[in-house]
Amino acid sequence: MAEEKLVLSVLVDNVYGVLQRVASLFSRRGYNISSLTVSETEDPLFSRMTIETYTEPENFRQIKAQLLKLEIVKKVAALTDEKSVSSELLLIKVKAAGIETKNQLLSYNVRYGARVLDVSKTTVTLEFTGAGSAIDMFIAELEQNFGIVELARTGVTSLERGEGSFTDDI
Repeated sequence: MAEEKLVLSVLVDNVYGVLQRVASLFSRRGYNISSLTVSETEDPLFSRMTIETYTEPENFRQIKAQLLKLEIVKKVAALTDEKSVSSELLLIKVKAAGIETKNQLLSYNVRYGARVLDVSKTTVTLEFTGAGSAIDMFIAELEQNFGIVELARTGVTSLERGEGSFTDDI
């Protein structure tokens, strides 16, 4: 059976060592984490992990059960495209020597909506947020037309659609 993308929202205690314990669980079970973001929630007692992995669909129950065995894990939910909103952040430094090249690069910003964070004599640093596929296209166009000096990209972060909070029933 083919592997599919699985995005998990994991509510954990906001304590020392949580990240290591969750990552170790994935490693011991042979699951690769392709993206991981962690941040404190609206309640400082908890942190939310958004974990992206590729696995067979039937493995979700096993992953969820293993996560919930950890006393630091309070809640686990699978996030689908239909039931959640997701975004990634990209910081990218692009070759842009000269006014003409910089102006050409700025036209890409109009199309994609990236923000200019820094301009030097030979580079421009941009910030872009959006879906992973849009970020992939943006990177490809910049690489093809300008050249990339450096980039940093966060993993996916997601929230369930609608009212309420993931922490409501905790």
